[in-house]
Amino acid sequence: METRPSAGAAAQPAANDGSTRRKRRNGVDPVLRYFLPKPGASPDSLELGQEAASEGEALIQSFKSGQPFYTLAAWKAVPEVNGGGSPVIVKQAVTKT
Repeated sequence: METRPSAGAAAQPAANDGSTRRKRRNGVDPVLRYFLPKPGASPDSLELGQEAASEGEALIQSFKSGQPFYTLAAWKAVPEVNGGGSPVIVKQAVTKT
């Protein structure tokens, strides 16, 4: 006997399967920058060295050198008034100019 899920069940992902991204509070994705470690830096120091132009370039340079690469996102703290009228501090992505 063959069991097959209904057509609707296959099209709907599970509610918490990790494939969906959470919506950002302020609706803005951060600008990401990619860095290789500083030459001669110890793995525990997290000293940033050369910046890569893109994630793809960082992957290639990381593969060639056998070193990890780091992703940097910049945020700033800004006040926001919630529905109850009390202010809260939230993070806001810094945009690259």
